[in-house]
This record gives sequence, C-alpha cells and structure tokens, in this order.
Amino acid sequence: MIEIEGVGHRYGEHRVLRDVDLRLTEDRVGVIGSNGSGKSTFARLLNGLLIPTEGRVGVDGLDTRRRGKEVRRRVGFVFQDPDIQIVMPTVAEDLAFGLKGRGLGREEIRARVTEVLEEYGLSEFRDHPAHLLSGGQKQLLAIAAVLVTGPRYVVFDEPTTLLDLRNKRRIGKLVRELDQKVVVVSHDLDLLAEFDRVIVFDRGRVAADGPAEESIAAYVAMHPPL
Repeated sequence: MIEIEGVGHRYGEHRVLRDVDLRLTEDRVGVIGSNGSGKSTFARLLNGLLIPTEGRVGVDGLDTRRRGKEVRRRVGFVFQDPDIQIVMPTVAEDLAFGLKGRGLGREEIRARVTEVLEEYGLSEFRDHPAHLLSGGQKQLLAIAAVLVTGPRYVVFDEPTTLLDLRNKRRIGKLVRELDQKVVVVSHDLDLLAEFDRVIVFDRGRVAADGPAEESIAAYVAMHPPL
C-alpha cells in the first residue's frame, strides 16, 4: 500500500500541493489534471524522488523521508522522456545498469537481461546504441529498464505523450497488462478509461477521486470546451 498523509509540497514560496490524504491499494490508478495542477509533483513523491515539505509518504510502511533507497527498490519510476532515463551506450548495457549493486553475478545479470530483451521485443537491438532507437523503442527500453529490477509498484509520468498512435496503443497495452501495481499520470484519458481508480488534481488539491468513468467525467466537466 502507498499512503499519502497530510502531504503538501512547495518549491520555494510556490505551493504546488496541499492537504493530500490518499491510500493507493488498487492495481491500476490513474492521475489526471491540468498543467500545473500538481500531478507530476505528486507522482515524484511516491518513490522518494521528491520529499514532501509537509506530511508523510509511506510505501508498505517505509517512510520515503527516512528510507528512500528501500522505497525506490519497491517503486520504479518511468519518466515522460525516455532520453532522461537512458544512461548507458547500448540497450543491453542500459538494462544491466539497474541490476548492478544487487549482489547478482555477471552470468545472472546477462541471463536476466536476455529474458527482458525477449519479453519486450528488443532482442535484435541488444548491442544497438540506445539513444538511436525510435521513440517507441526508447519508451519500451525505459520501461524494461525499470521492470528488470523487479519493483512491486511502477509509476509512469505521461508514458504515451511523445508517441505516435501505434506506439501509444502498444505502450498502453503493456501498462494495462503489467503484473505490478501501477500509478499513471496522463492526459490520455483513453489510456485510463478502464483503470480501477482515477484521481483528479486541481490547483494542488484532490478535486475528484473514484472509478475511472466518474472521475474522468468530473474532470471533463471542470474543463468545458471554449
């Protein structure tokens, strides 16, 4: 369970979140809101990339403020732009990077990398320069590089925003079918339409929270066409 208790956050004097109290227990949770509503800041609080200036975030009883390293092993984070996340020269090296320092032998790491390459259709790109992949392939690599470490939860920040329609559908299907519990921040309402729960942020507060159909309808009603 991810618990958000009395959380507020500010950057200097600018307050972006206030009075957020949530318990995330569902398998698929979506987060929507206008630009500047606080949703991306909220996502970064869930695995300790940010520490709240007020309140507490806990993951399976672990406080992100005190036990951030352990939290990040449980909660993977996939950024909107995969180029931010890809750190090694080749596809295989990038997948292996996250496994180093976990007590695994070289052959065990190689076997795990091979397994993940096959699972996500990237085997032919094993030694390919990672930053020369297509946009969809980069997003697959970014997701695979998180999943190879075996997190219990995965947080996605706008996973389909930079993709064409074909790759949006491909990544959307992958996200919906993951074994892990996921939290997805997105403007893509179709992606979230069948989620267990959708949370709407507005001006740093939770404005709606419930089944996907109800929350998406509330969000649309808040932003009628001009």
